[in-house]
Amino acid sequence: MLKKILVLIAMLYAAACFAAVDVNKANSAELDSIKGIGPAMSGKILDERKKGNFKDWSDFIDRVKGVGQANAAKFSAQGLTVSDTSYKPAAATPATAKKDAKGEAAKPAASATSAAKK
Repeated sequence: MLKKILVLIAMLYAAACFAAVDVNKANSAELDSIKGIGPAMSGKILDERKKGNFKDWSDFIDRVKGVGQANAAKFSAQGLTVSDTSYKPAAATPATAKKDAKGEAAKPAASATSAAKK
């Protein structure tokens, strides 16, 4: 019986360790529990949150200096959420990909033309 109780307590502790931390509800200690967020970052987050809750991940990234898409993905993987949602990076649209490809293709042609003029 005692073993069962200890196992149950251990399971509850493990579940609490991996529980999601919502950036709009968390205190400094809860934010610090996320790997990659230290006292300086949690201070920035709490200062920005005083101005108003974060609407979504893009709002969080825009308002907190030092947080980009890569950090957002890492924090989300560690259990951080914004309004109980995980981070999902914006996918590149096909039109954007084509535009980038055309822009890269045009650069070598332009340099070849300028080299021919010399």
